[in-house]
Amino acid sequence: MAIMRWKPWGDLVDIQDEMNRMFNDFFGRAPARRAGAAERWLPAVDISEDQDNLYVDVEIPGMKKEDIKVSLEHNVLSLKGEKKQEKELKEENYHRWERRYGSFARAFELPVPVQAGKINASYKSGVLHVMLPKAEEVKPKEIPIEVK
Repeated sequence: MAIMRWKPWGDLVDIQDEMNRMFNDFFGRAPARRAGAAERWLPAVDISEDQDNLYVDVEIPGMKKEDIKVSLEHNVLSLKGEKKQEKELKEENYHRWERRYGSFARAFELPVPVQAGKINASYKSGVLHVMLPKAEEVKPKEIPIEVK
């Protein structure tokens, strides 16, 4: 199991987001915001690994690949993008507004070094899939035993 850095302020922001979501679900959504207003949203992310690779899957439906940026610097994977509305919003015509729009930014410190030149990112059916090959020095190696 990898050691993860504790980020207390990040945890508090997550708690606030969950509380806001709970109150919005219970009491109903707040009045619609003005069209084009930037809103922070955090797409759901799954991070997993096997012996050779780390995998990052991000749910960002309705986006174009041109609006998504993936970068790696100092063993930190950064994901950025902006989900734009298809048309102008007229508040009086909406009964419910649950889809999120605006820009997002996520950054994850990777638990092991990776081969930056071999990272592969693909986008299909609203899911960004990033495969990060682990550096050779961190892959498990079997050591042969000599019989004497």
